[in-house]
Amino acid sequence: MRKTAPWSAALTLVAAVTGSAALLALTAAPAQAAPARAESLYAPSALVLTVTDGEDATAAPRRAVTLSCTPTASGTHPAAREACAQLRAANGDFDALAGEQGRICTREWRPVTVTAQGVWQGERVDHTRTFANACAKDTEGSAVFSF
Repeated sequence: MRKTAPWSAALTLVAAVTGSAALLALTAAPAQAAPARAESLYAPSALVLTVTDGEDATAAPRRAVTLSCTPTASGTHPAAREACAQLRAANGDFDALAGEQGRICTREWRPVTVTAQGVWQGERVDHTRTFANACAKDTEGSAVFSF
């Protein structure tokens, strides 16, 4: 039979008590949330833009892209820099976007509806507009809706 030193049993007991106390302290402490801090000095500008065939904006979109303009232009929009520059020039007013000058479109009525939803410079955006056809959308809607 093997004999153990008396201090070995005492150390084992101390370790068990200390470990149990530490575990109890961890489970009894309330979870602390990390303090909120600003991620950016800029107001957020992130949009989801959609194109739908027809006049119903609630129909399934034919195409959708994302556009984020703060702090730099990004997203899945094919011309994000140009679109952000045009939105900044229009102060976020989608109805004030300047389209292409000199482009001629047919008078065909084949409506296309665009939507812009999200946040522009910290303000909620929910914009819907119907154009006569895809050519009119690309001409009047500028680079923002040309995707």
